[in-house]
Amino acid sequence: MAFSIRMTKEEEALAKSHALLHGISFGEAFKRALFEKIEDEYDVAIGEAAYREYPKDPETISLRELMEEEDR
Repeated sequence: MAFSIRMTKEEEALAKSHALLHGISFGEAFKRALFEKIEDEYDVAIGEAAYREYPKDPETISLRELMEEEDR
């Protein structure tokens, strides 16, 4: 799928500079940025949901305890 995007010359220069810095194409830079943004928003949503659920069952365990529990 292809798409076009309008940007100022300054925005284009910044985006191309970012892509060059990371050794990737202009298109790949946008693709990565899009999916990183989606992942970040998903992580925030999951965290907020967990935070809302915490008062209902405030018991916590350490990561070590969780790992030990999962190994059983």
